[in-house]
Amino acid sequence: MVTDSDQPAGTPTAVLRSVRLPAGLDPVLSGLIVVALLADALITLALEVLFLPLYIGTLAFPVAALLAAPINVALVYGMESVTDRLGFTFAPIVVWVFGFLVASSRGPGGDVLLGSDGRTLLLLACGVLAPLAYLYYRANFGLFRSS
Repeated sequence: MVTDSDQPAGTPTAVLRSVRLPAGLDPVLSGLIVVALLADALITLALEVLFLPLYIGTLAFPVAALLAAPINVALVYGMESVTDRLGFTFAPIVVWVFGFLVASSRGPGGDVLLGSDGRTLLLLACGVLAPLAYLYYRANFGLFRSS
């Protein structure tokens, strides 16, 4: 286990651990932060789905898919402020994927929000692979404390 006292002040471990909320933080506030991050995952997915079919002239421009990667990494990074558990930090992405599956299924009138094209695949890849890569990096370089 790596602690802040084992590392000099300028190392990445000490810098990344400084974003943690204080240990005596009220559990109600931590719960509110978790709920806000999970709701943010659904809100950002809704915006990404709405802006995915964006065109510039006749050229498809899926900027929403490209923005999904840093936004979802930021959600995971925000979840790290309230928990040390690696599996729980991935909760916003699980909610995001659940919302993605709902958006890609047929509604009561047969409507589908996400089409069967490359833009939808790009949205899924950017929305899931970037946070997975971030968590892989964090887990394999020992930056999560074991609980």
